[in-house]
Amino acid sequence: MELEFFGATLGVTGSCHILRIDGRQLLLDCGLVQGRREEEERNREPFPFDPLKIDAVVLSHAHIDHSGRLPLLVKQGFRGPIYAQNATRDLCEVLLLDSASLAERDAEYENRKRARHGDDPIEPLYNREDAVRAIGRMQGLRYGERQGILPGVDLCFRDAGHILGSSHVELFLHEGDVRRKLVFSGDIGQYDTPILNDPSIIGEADILLMETTYGDRLHREREETIREIGEIIRTARHDKGNILIPAFAVGRSQEILYYFGQHYAAWELDRWQVFLDSPMAIETSRIYWEYPQLYDEEATKLRRRIHEMPELRSLHLTRTPEESMAINRVRSGAIIIAGSGMCTGGRIVHHLKRNIEQRTNHVIIVGYQASGTLGRRLVNREPEVRIHRETYRVAAQIHTVGGLSAHADQQGLLRWLGCFKNQPQVYLVHGEDEAKAAFQQKVATEFGIKAEIARPGQKIDLARI
Repeated sequence: MELEFFGATLGVTGSCHILRIDGRQLLLDCGLVQGRREEEERNREPFPFDPLKIDAVVLSHAHIDHSGRLPLLVKQGFRGPIYAQNATRDLCEVLLLDSASLAERDAEYENRKRARHGDDPIEPLYNREDAVRAIGRMQGLRYGERQGILPGVDLCFRDAGHILGSSHVELFLHEGDVRRKLVFSGDIGQYDTPILNDPSIIGEADILLMETTYGDRLHREREETIREIGEIIRTARHDKGNILIPAFAVGRSQEILYYFGQHYAAWELDRWQVFLDSPMAIETSRIYWEYPQLYDEEATKLRRRIHEMPELRSLHLTRTPEESMAINRVRSGAIIIAGSGMCTGGRIVHHLKRNIEQRTNHVIIVGYQASGTLGRRLVNREPEVRIHRETYRVAAQIHTVGGLSAHADQQGLLRWLGCFKNQPQVYLVHGEDEAKAAFQQKVATEFGIKAEIARPGQKIDLARI
């Protein structure tokens, strides 16, 4: 009975760990590495295991840094089941196909450059057919439904409150006379987030893999963040500029629209044109609508009252490239919500090129920005940024509003960990080095728990814990 750490040990992205029990191998997540170009090239490196010998995958949630290499795993021979919460399975149909399309376009772009230099072409990391095959291997489970998935392994998902379908993973392990309970936190959501429920209380575990994305900092109070967004909108209206909001298609886009609906009159949004410029976010919003049983109490009441997400009379859903390009003709009074959330690609990059050099425009950063991404450079207030190999002067006003993060901050992480009745052996993953070290110290101070920072390739004999 052994656990080995792979991805999300040297940073936040690329979540992937492997459990070996009774001759079987089980993957926890299989995500893409995101960030600098050289970091993303690691996605092309061989898996540190044989995909043919993996018996099953358990997926914590749909975000690409947790699910994005599943099509590659299937492409290289994996033929087992992929277990996910029902909503996660549905969201992956959107995200993995989009990821495959991006991989195909990236390869096409790279091959045009290679042809000019007489170099051999490359293949995309994977294609849409690979994504379809990966989606076809997914089996959906409800929250709280315990099921045997391998000899000696029972699985149960609990609501993590991060995005729709996000899960804490409970694994009940049995090998010979040894019984262990392993919990993988997945990404832990913020408490009191709109639409979604709070993270579930687990209670006890022998081994805990815990994320630490914001292990070294606190978010702003949510109400303070909401007031700030209102002030930014009023300022931008006075400046006669546009507002750009890089947002993840899953979770963040829906939350922003929820707040826009709640504050439509107060923020005078009828004086703006609001563009949800993301086919993936539009489709994801439809999926959110189909899972009312996963809403929190406030969202449930709102849905009953108006039978739809908060109404935005000024909202435009732009699906086609032509509709997206037409937004460029709006020189003032546009609020543009588009992906990708870290500005590493997608339509937001083109809108930044058009708007970032104008001091009347505003950019609202509403989510985590990994090291090396364009979003992180904007957060760091760099005076110039490179986009599509060209340099742009950053004159637009950059606002970072941390209170909308889908991740729990340090206090929220401690609150979740504090609900365990026993003291599990804790391994910290999914965080930058500073965040993991700060949280490790905080856990020792608050609970007397000696948490360990997981290392890539580190193996843990679970029978000895």
